[in-house]
Amino acid sequence: MSDNAKNGSDKVFDVKLDSVADFKFGENVVKVFDDMVSRSVPFYDEIQRMIREQVVDFAAPGSNVIDLGSSTGTTLLGLDSMLPPDVGFIGIDDSQEMVLKCIQNFENAGLKRKYEVRLADLNQGVKIENASVVIMCLTLQFIRPLYREELVKSICAQLNDNGCLILVEKVLGEDSLFNRFFIKYYYEMKKRHHYSEMEISQKREALENVLIPYRLSENITMLNRCGFSSIEVFFKWYNFTALIAKK
Repeated sequence: MSDNAKNGSDKVFDVKLDSVADFKFGENVVKVFDDMVSRSVPFYDEIQRMIREQVVDFAAPGSNVIDLGSSTGTTLLGLDSMLPPDVGFIGIDDSQEMVLKCIQNFENAGLKRKYEVRLADLNQGVKIENASVVIMCLTLQFIRPLYREELVKSICAQLNDNGCLILVEKVLGEDSLFNRFFIKYYYEMKKRHHYSEMEISQKREALENVLIPYRLSENITMLNRCGFSSIEVFFKWYNFTALIAKK
């Protein structure tokens, strides 16, 4: 393990690779994930803050807040001091390494409320119980398009009445010209956050067959088709967006 990995600094793609494999949330990514996402996602801390304040308004007493793609547990841990103790947390992730890291972070934080962290492949669907809020922060984009709408439909069907889905996604521009500009601006942001051209290029190649973004309009249409009654965009930065959809 490099000193950078030990220190949690994202250097996953800082060595020239002969062949770039598909991106996976394995051990090397888990060790640096918090640094990776904070440097790769524009206004990540602000998006997290916005998620938290909306969850507070939708999390019903005695219900569960469910984070699909819970990664290291950042979102749920940030909510702990803001919600009544009878609100349960359920984290679900398809990476065994992420699940273990999330549990470790919950234990280190001394989380007292009822919680569960599960390993599950969301491409195969998901079972959620007594959920007033479901969060998918940069998760749906990794679900294969073939299974994406069925998953969202299932989430809506299982949500408690008046519950909500909070969805943060990387998106395509509606127009190809603007899409090219937005991608250019995004890579400029990554350079400002001290990623090299090589790191940006190799990560882009690794994600090419794994992260499949939709247009914002396609996501909104899908949410409507899946049964959500009210949908609002609450954040947008070029090719990143966040929506809240109420059942």
